[in-house]
Amino acid sequence: MKKSVVKGLLALLFLGLVGGMFLWSGGKGGNPLIPNGTSSKLIVLKGASQFDEDHAFSRTIRKFEELVKDYYGKPIQFDLYLNSELGLEKDYFAYMSQGISVDYAIVSPSHMSTFSKAAPLMDMPFLFRDLEHWNKVLDGDALQPLVDDVLEKADVMLIGYAGGGTRNLIVNKPIRDMKELKGLDIRVMGAPIQTLIFQAIHASPSVISYSEVYNAIQTGVIDAAENEAAGIRQMKFYEVGPEISLTRHAITVRPLAFSGKTFRRLPKDLQDAILKAGHEAGAFGREIESTEDASILAQMEKEGKLRTHEFRDRDELLRLAEPVKMEYARSIHAENVLKRINLVK
Repeated sequence: MKKSVVKGLLALLFLGLVGGMFLWSGGKGGNPLIPNGTSSKLIVLKGASQFDEDHAFSRTIRKFEELVKDYYGKPIQFDLYLNSELGLEKDYFAYMSQGISVDYAIVSPSHMSTFSKAAPLMDMPFLFRDLEHWNKVLDGDALQPLVDDVLEKADVMLIGYAGGGTRNLIVNKPIRDMKELKGLDIRVMGAPIQTLIFQAIHASPSVISYSEVYNAIQTGVIDAAENEAAGIRQMKFYEVGPEISLTRHAITVRPLAFSGKTFRRLPKDLQDAILKAGHEAGAFGREIESTEDASILAQMEKEGKLRTHEFRDRDELLRLAEPVKMEYARSIHAENVLKRINLVK
C-alpha cells in the first residue's frame, strides 16, 4: 500500500514538473507561448522598433497588429518594444532569423545583407525615378526574387513594404554642388552598395552604427549622414547637422518582416491573417511616411532647426551612380531584378 502511495506521489510530482516546464517554455524564444500563471493557450507575438510611438514605423507596426487582430478574430497578444529596447534593426533581423526574441519588425534592406547579398538592391540609392515609380514597383512583383532570396537565406518573410521617406544629406556645413560634396566624410548604412554609390559620387563614406551618428558628427569623426525627415526629427540630427542638402538620392523601402520559424508554428488561420495584414499595413506605412515626409522637413525648417539647400548637380549624381548600380546588380546576380524595376512604367 505504501509503495502505491509513493508511486502515485512521484507520478504527480513528475507531471507537475513537466507542466511547469511547458508553461515556462514560452519565454523569450518560443512562440506560440503560454504566459506564466495562465491556464489557457494565448499566442503572444513580440515586435520591435528603434523609435517611439509617433514614428511612422511604429505606427505602421501598430496598424499591422490591429489588422491581424481583426482578421484572426481570436484572442492574441502583441508586445511591441519601442525606442531600441531590444537593440537595433540589424539585431531584430538576426533574432527573427533565429526565431528568438523578435517575431516582427520593420527592417532596412541594408541590415539583411549579412544573410542575403541581393536584399539591399531594393533600397539602393538612385533606384527609383520618382515617387510614382516607387509605388508601382512596390505594388507589383518586381522585387519578388529578392523576397524569395531573403526567405531562403535568412528564413525571414517580407510581408509588406513600408517606407516612403526621401533621403537627403545631413551636414554640418552647406553642400550645394559636386565641388562642395567632394571628399565629404559621411556615414552610410552597412550594405556594400551604399559605400560604392557614395564613393562613386566622390564622397568619403564610413559605416557607423546608427546609434553613434549623432556623437560622430558632434565630435567631428564625420561631417555628414543621410536620412529621411522622420529619422532626422526622431534622432535630433538637426542639432549637429542643421544643413540639409536636398540630393533626394533615395526613396526608402522598409519591409515589414516576420520570422519564418515563428510563422510555421502558428495556426493556418493566423498565418493567413498575418499575410493579409502585412500587405495592408505596408501600404498604410507608405502612405503616411511619403505624405508626411516633406511636411516634417518644412516644419523643422520653419522652426529654425535646420536649413535646406537644393543640390544643383543632381543630374551628375545620377550619371555617376548608374554604372555602379549595374555592376553591383551583376555582382549579386540580380541584373534581372534591376531590369524589372527599370521596366516598370
